[in-house]
Amino acid sequence: MTDYLLDTGILIRYLRESPGYDKLLDELHQRSSLVISAYTRLEIIRGMREREREVTLDLLNRMITMPVNIQNADLASELIRFWREKGFVLSDGDAIIAATGLNLDLELVTTNGRHFPMPELAVCQADEQGNITRKDNP
Repeated sequence: MTDYLLDTGILIRYLRESPGYDKLLDELHQRSSLVISAYTRLEIIRGMREREREVTLDLLNRMITMPVNIQNADLASELIRFWREKGFVLSDGDAIIAATGLNLDLELVTTNGRHFPMPELAVCQADEQGNITRKDNP
């Protein structure tokens, strides 16, 4: 059973009560553990409104948060360098999230599949209604 690594956009849509995202998180949680990168946690808390603090922290604290450790930092830097040589700009956050998924063999669930071009990374693309499909990387 594969655990799921949730990208920031998934959590934002859930917290903003986008249709279908409550069902998506429930279904994923029934199948396996939900994991986030410490970088995703940073992005969510950085963008939350003060009135959303309790709900946001409750959601984040129910997930496994993986640290940005040496292995994730090193792989993220290599991903940035590799993709830069191919003409693709990979953000630090996306690189850290991808490295977390690769190092732990997690399936990434994201709203921005195009940000994760790595063929070795299992990526599920969520649409506006919270439906996911497996993305085939080139």
